[in-house]
Amino acid sequence: MTETVLAVTAAFWGIAMGLSPLLQVRRMRLTRSSRDVSVPYFIVLNIGFLLWFLYGMASSNLTVALPNVVAFTVGAITIVTARRLRRPAAFATAGRSAS
Repeated sequence: MTETVLAVTAAFWGIAMGLSPLLQVRRMRLTRSSRDVSVPYFIVLNIGFLLWFLYGMASSNLTVALPNVVAFTVGAITIVTARRLRRPAAFATAGRSAS
C-alpha cells in the first residue's frame, strides 16, 4: 500500500515537474526573447527524459514512463520556442552588419 501511494505521488509530482518549463515558455513568449534560456541544457534534459520514458515502457512501469513523456514533450516545446524566438534576432543582426 505504501509503495503504491509513493509511486502515484512521485508520478504526480514528476508530471508537475515536467510541466514546469511551461512557465519558461510563457515568459519567453511574453518578453519575445529566449536570450536567457540555455537550449543545450534542455537538449541534455530531453535525452534523459526520453531514456527514462523508454526504460519505463520496457519495464511496463507507467509511473516512470508517464512523467517522462510529459517532460520530454514540454522540453521539446521549450526548445522549439527558444529557437524560434532567436531566429529573427539573428537575421536582424546580420542585416544591420551588412548595411
